[in-house]
Amino acid sequence: MDALDNILNRVSARLLTKPHPDKDEMDKVFRGALRAPDHAWLRPSSFIQVTGEGIKRLSEIFEEYGKTIPGITDETISKYKNAPYRAPMIIILINSIKDHPKVPDIEQKLSTAASAQNILLSLNALGYSAIWRTGKLAFNPFVASKLNLETNQEILGYIYVGTSDGTNKKIPELDIQDFVNYL
Repeated sequence: MDALDNILNRVSARLLTKPHPDKDEMDKVFRGALRAPDHAWLRPSSFIQVTGEGIKRLSEIFEEYGKTIPGITDETISKYKNAPYRAPMIIILINSIKDHPKVPDIEQKLSTAASAQNILLSLNALGYSAIWRTGKLAFNPFVASKLNLETNQEILGYIYVGTSDGTNKKIPELDIQDFVNYL
């Protein structure tokens, strides 16, 4: 797939099913992720790949988190519990902040965000679909602790991965002049 066509035609898929990438394909995806811009080579990005029984374990963590929220409805707890079952694979985006005199925390988070975009593009190039989700389950200290993350680590989101099942949204036509100024 041509690189520019890949960028211009990638779209987030809401309905995902099997198959998902195999180990060799995911090795390529993760190599691509680690090519994201990374000032001072701090390597702030890491990932947790979730499949099979891991989906069930993540579901249990999300449900347990829901039960810690005062006044939460059973419907919302059920929504949290069922979230991991939206796809046959999930990639949890982890950012690890490292002290550096020239690289602020936000720049390290942006590096992990760039790695997420590389993951989405790599998956698309391999013929798979994905969607990056955040919400209350990202940037969540409770979930992070259940995943045994260190205090300097944070979940920046979840990339749900699989094969598109259904019709994807049409990519809107945008007028570049609405977004670009010239100096």
